Amino acid sequence: MPARKNRPATKRAGRPLDALKYEVAREMNLPEEVYQHGYWGNLSSRECGAVGGHMVKRMIEAAEKAIAEQVAAEAVAGFRSGLGLPVGKENEAGAPPES
Repeated sequence: MPARKNRPATKRAGRPLDALKYEVAREMNLPEEVYQHGYWGNLSSRECGAVGGHMVKRMIEAAEKAIAEQVAAEAVAGFRSGLGLPVGKENEAGAPPES
C-alpha cells in the first residue's frame, strides 16, 4: 500500500493552512502548548479531528461567500446592462463611480 501524501495541493497553501489551524486551536481553547509550541501530542484524536473539521467548515463558508459575492456582482452588471447603464465599478452605496 503506498504511503499517504497528506500535503496541500500547492506549496504556497501550507502557511495559510497552518495559520488557520492554530487560529482555530486558539478559539477552541486548546492548551497553549498547541498553538505556541506546535506540540499536539497531548490531544486526543477527537480534539485534533475537531480542529480539522472547523477548518473545513470555515473554508466552505469562505468559498460560499466568495461565490455569492461574484453572483451578486454579475447580477448587478446584468441589470445595469439591461437598463443601458454603463457596466463598471460601483461604490459601496451601489451608485456609479463619480467622474
